[in-house]
Amino acid sequence: MPRIWWGFIPFYIISLLCPVPKGQENNSNKASTNRGSSDSPCYDAKQRPKYCIPDFINVALGREVITSNTCGRVPQKLCYFLDSANITSRRCQLCDQKKADTSYPPSYMTDTDAQTCWRSESGITLQQNVTLTLPLGRRFELVYVSLRFCSPRPDSMAIYKSMDHGKTWIPFQFYSSHCRRVYDQATTSAITKPMQHEATCTDFQTGVKPLTKGLVAFMPLAGRPSARRFEYSPVLQDWVTSTDIRVVFNRLHHGKKMGIRRKTAFYGVSELQVGGRCKCNGHASRCTEGKEGFMCDCQHNTVGPECDTCKPFYFDRPWQRATPSNAHECVACECNSHSRRCRFNMELYKLSGRKSGGICLNCRHNTAGRHCHYCKQGFKREMSKPMSSRKACKPCQCHPIGAVNAICNQTTGQCQCKTGVTGMTCNRCTQGFQQSRSAQMPCVRIQEEMTTTAAYPVEWKAGTECQSYCKPSHSRVHMNLRKYCKKDYGKRPLIHGVLHVSLAKKMHLLKGGLQHIRKQYVPSQVICNERNEGPSSINHSGGERGAS
Repeated sequence: MPRIWWGFIPFYIISLLCPVPKGQENNSNKASTNRGSSDSPCYDAKQRPKYCIPDFINVALGREVITSNTCGRVPQKLCYFLDSANITSRRCQLCDQKKADTSYPPSYMTDTDAQTCWRSESGITLQQNVTLTLPLGRRFELVYVSLRFCSPRPDSMAIYKSMDHGKTWIPFQFYSSHCRRVYDQATTSAITKPMQHEATCTDFQTGVKPLTKGLVAFMPLAGRPSARRFEYSPVLQDWVTSTDIRVVFNRLHHGKKMGIRRKTAFYGVSELQVGGRCKCNGHASRCTEGKEGFMCDCQHNTVGPECDTCKPFYFDRPWQRATPSNAHECVACECNSHSRRCRFNMELYKLSGRKSGGICLNCRHNTAGRHCHYCKQGFKREMSKPMSSRKACKPCQCHPIGAVNAICNQTTGQCQCKTGVTGMTCNRCTQGFQQSRSAQMPCVRIQEEMTTTAAYPVEWKAGTECQSYCKPSHSRVHMNLRKYCKKDYGKRPLIHGVLHVSLAKKMHLLKGGLQHIRKQYVPSQVICNERNEGPSSINHSGGERGAS
């Protein structure tokens, strides 16, 4: 287990900075499992999602510290003072990196032995900077940064953090007995809400005493007005997030205060600790270390190094950080089992009262719609199947000749029929219509018998008009738009039948459309084929049998 100096971090401060949600106090050491497990800290006894956080750890333990200066490249003597029973004694040691028992490497700051110590070169001038850089490997939410010294504490030092793996650095905290002179910062006694995300400068923990084992501990949330509502404060969540820590020693105490000559002065650190948690945004109770570093064991249908995105297909609500009052679990899109992909739409989410914003993509099984909740054109609902069934939609089967198109009513299955056509699939002529040979008008109205007045004056004599203008022909007559009788004209039709109407005949033009109905005298020798039929089925060839 990592060593933590609980002595300098009061329990009430730890409780403040690391709140444990109600009902989770006894689950802090349990490994998170899938949702089906009743002992997962991320779900309650009824399997409802709840806020969860990983264990608190010493992030610096065993990590490499990069220093700008370490003694021993050239063998040299280092002298320091020890306080024992109010007696100060001076001791000197040789530093030589070539020998293990006389070297003081940076790894001594993050090992498990409190007696080991890293030391800089001696002869550090009064204002010469020495830098310690600790890469954390990933983003952590930090609770404290502490250094235990094996030399007198610096008069001035600064702590910086990086959120982008060392590309840029942000001031975290300044320590100095001369804040204004060294850092151009006023010594701060209280932190106000507008400045709670800014570095401050203090003269606390900068004294020369004790000469060894002195401590500098920085808690980034201590004294911040919104610390008690940390999980609801994005400003503070950002403030404590870091990927790297850098400590810069800017100024030694004046040698006269310690009786140390400047040529033998140095910085020495026995322990560097960084306490924090993996940044998992309240969606994981465990952070495991693998080949790629620490990884959150994400729950609540989240994924990513920090559980910072929703799993594929769980986009019905936007991703949010969990809080003690709301786990903000990612919710699957409602696609009725007809799609495996969806996307989130904020406008729809707002219009729904912030309940649902998912849009299903590539609906399968002949379905369509935002939720794949209705049949696509050309298909109708199979009411005996649930909407989630693969067979919930079946083809309309509209007749290719009798229907206007292949689209039907998705509830009833009724196709849109052409004039004179009826049936669920538009496969037969309605009452009063009969089948034609036209694909455009497959059913035409059957004309009723009617009585008309004479078309010519009383002096007209039967047989004279037709003989005068349309002389009978004993062979086929080919007519076109340029060939007419002298009086009345008409396009040559396919005569399907005739009706006796007084002394005239009225023809049914069933193909090509009626342009003019010509009344002419019909000699008595003409044989009429009178028909009066009811509804007939449509077939593709124009015959009188039903459609297949």
